[in-house]
Amino acid sequence: MLPSQALLPAVLFALAALQALASDTFMAAVYEHAVILPHPTQEPVPASDALALMNKNMDVLEGAIKEAAQQGAHIIVTPEDGIYGWQFTRESIYPYLEDIPDPVVNWIPCTDPSRFGPAPVQERLSCMARNNSIYVVANIGDKKLCNSSDPSCPRDGRYQYNTDVVFDTQGKLVARYHKYNLFRSETQFDYPKEPEAVTFETPFGKFGIFTCFDILFYEPAVVLVSKMQVDTVLFPTAWMNVLPFLTAIEFHSAWAMGMGVNLLSANTHNTTKAMTGDGLFAPEGPAAYHYDSATEEGRLLLAELSAHPRLSPTYPPAINWSLHATSIEKFPGENDTFSGTVRKDIFTFRELRHKDGNYTVCQGDLCCHLVYQMSNKRRDEVYVLGAFDGLHGSLIKYHWQICTLLKCPSTNLSTCGQPVETAQTKFEMFSLSGTFGTSYIFPEVLYSGVQLAPGEFEVLRDGRLKSKHGTSKPLLTATLFGRLYEKDQPHPLRISL
Repeated sequence: MLPSQALLPAVLFALAALQALASDTFMAAVYEHAVILPHPTQEPVPASDALALMNKNMDVLEGAIKEAAQQGAHIIVTPEDGIYGWQFTRESIYPYLEDIPDPVVNWIPCTDPSRFGPAPVQERLSCMARNNSIYVVANIGDKKLCNSSDPSCPRDGRYQYNTDVVFDTQGKLVARYHKYNLFRSETQFDYPKEPEAVTFETPFGKFGIFTCFDILFYEPAVVLVSKMQVDTVLFPTAWMNVLPFLTAIEFHSAWAMGMGVNLLSANTHNTTKAMTGDGLFAPEGPAAYHYDSATEEGRLLLAELSAHPRLSPTYPPAINWSLHATSIEKFPGENDTFSGTVRKDIFTFRELRHKDGNYTVCQGDLCCHLVYQMSNKRRDEVYVLGAFDGLHGSLIKYHWQICTLLKCPSTNLSTCGQPVETAQTKFEMFSLSGTFGTSYIFPEVLYSGVQLAPGEFEVLRDGRLKSKHGTSKPLLTATLFGRLYEKDQPHPLRISL
């Protein structure tokens, strides 16, 4: 028989689990971390120096984890690169890596730290979770030995993976995910041989996990949601903001709405790299978000979310994204269009020359339709309707279809598509739709000052992105961002392995 002191934590955990099961919601937290970076070097530093740097970052993360737990959070997500930063070579990152086992081993590093060799980072993260009775999600590096019998084994005899780990309220390792879609600069890491669809069950829903660039691809992002039917996606990221469509808060919020799941997005904070913007995003819109390009401070966010959003009475209905646009003729009006560039993508634009109107613009198989009315047509601001249907990217090419109502940085039409953060024009109404060839569409509305517009727009069942009562703030962009995964080109680096 266990002594009464040993029974108490188990009883408390069981009560907490029952309480969570009895509730339809849970408290979630994300922390945007201003990472303490190592000095860039081409050579490995001593393991003690690497651990010292990681402990400095984990000191900050531990403070955020404690605060989140004290405020009732059940789970907290911390950012990609949040423990050691970036700017590594394959050799220089090695002292920061640990061997992370498959969670089937049923391991609590906090109570058995040396079971799989030295693992001080996993031990500390496990203890943070255990001591604060909270699920902890973190991004670290995994190393796996290989040998010459493996034809894809690197010459140094090891695989190195960008890795997410999850520890439950007892400190047990319950999930490990190896990032599948590496960004161009992540040459310190290897590609997993196969994509991983990592899920785990909690008393407050089914969770999936992937990392940063993964969100743009079918595997693992769509697989987790459409096939694995997760309720919530955990998303450590080091997202470099790119206006007008790929700012962290707008795209991540739009992705959660388009996919119909919760997304817990924790971003790295570094203004010199344009990294900021995290949030707790639900299918109905953002529950909480943060965007700060002016300071170098981290930020903790908390919000209550539906544990099973598909069962929620406010869950958005199914949408036929092309129904409205394919049912109408091209709107009458001026037919003059011009080309503009958005991050090397050539869009077809039409200028909105009047205070109100109906407009159409087409490119490839996509026609975009807009009905709008401005509150006041300013002479010093220009808006355009734009369409893009094609492959994006230089090395890694993936297919986008985009319809957008967009503010230009100046009255010079050659600037249309370039980043802009401020505007003065409000709209009495707008309705945007397109003849999309995909059901994976992500609706975005972004206001002046890089602010979201929760509750101020809706997507009708026929695929129209529509303002509800006019825009309360000046508009930067309203966008329907589509992904045609089946038209993506093979990843050139992965197929060469």
